[in-house]
Amino acid sequence: MDYVTLNDGTRVPSLGMGTWYLGEGRRSAAQEERALRAGIEAGVTLIDTAEMYGDGAAEELVGRAIRGYDRDELFLVSKVYPHNAGRRNIFRACEDSLRRMGVDCLDLYLLHWRGSVPLQETVDCMEELIRQGRILRWGVSNLDLEDMEELFQCDGGDGCAVNQVLYHLGSRGTEYCLRPWMEKNQVAMMAYCPLAQAGRLRRGLVNSPQVRQVAQESGLTPMQVLLAFVLAQKNTIAIPRTGSAEHAQLNAETADHPLTPEQLERLNAAFPAPSRRVALDIQ
Repeated sequence: MDYVTLNDGTRVPSLGMGTWYLGEGRRSAAQEERALRAGIEAGVTLIDTAEMYGDGAAEELVGRAIRGYDRDELFLVSKVYPHNAGRRNIFRACEDSLRRMGVDCLDLYLLHWRGSVPLQETVDCMEELIRQGRILRWGVSNLDLEDMEELFQCDGGDGCAVNQVLYHLGSRGTEYCLRPWMEKNQVAMMAYCPLAQAGRLRRGLVNSPQVRQVAQESGLTPMQVLLAFVLAQKNTIAIPRTGSAEHAQLNAETADHPLTPEQLERLNAAFPAPSRRVALDIQ
């Protein structure tokens, strides 16, 4: 598996597992726990969650799934609500996330999206959590270019390790100005929904002749081609969500089957990045 190097020199896997919508009863808890464990067994040791997901149920699911594994071999990410991202609430919110996951420290803690709490206050609190040993590093999610520029004007704002944003073959707006800025400032991109949300958009992608042709050539499924496209992007971590052990295994196998430059060219031609700035895609 390839790795992405964060701004503090830490190498993290370019493929992780997301937990959005897990812990909400769509599948049995046992099935979702098996899916996470199947991913870990296949070498996918980065797990992303949030206090918002299932009102903490996803964090509890992660806690059960990682029980018995070497904590040092895992890279655990959670996110704080915007209304909890200030001095008044963030320390309790972080402790609650740690308790639900059954761990003493998070590898990465993200501001889920921007709210009314000043960015400087959030940065100060994140740095305090590092000093307390409750998190190792921090980042943000769903912040567009102007937000990131403002963040880096804050004292300590350049400590931001990651910006987690929606990104997939059919949603490439970040490539126009946000991602170049992030690369220049050593902020890694974490791509949520790398397989696109279920619905018309995903069907259009997986049923496209170009995606199907690349899948046939590579011995992959069309969904694996969508994931392989994201994994081919520089300085990008993909976190597909799945509650299925079979799908978790397929995602892990995708990391071992990179697309060729020529295949990437064809996908780029079929689904080009925008030639002008567009609003940040958020779901």
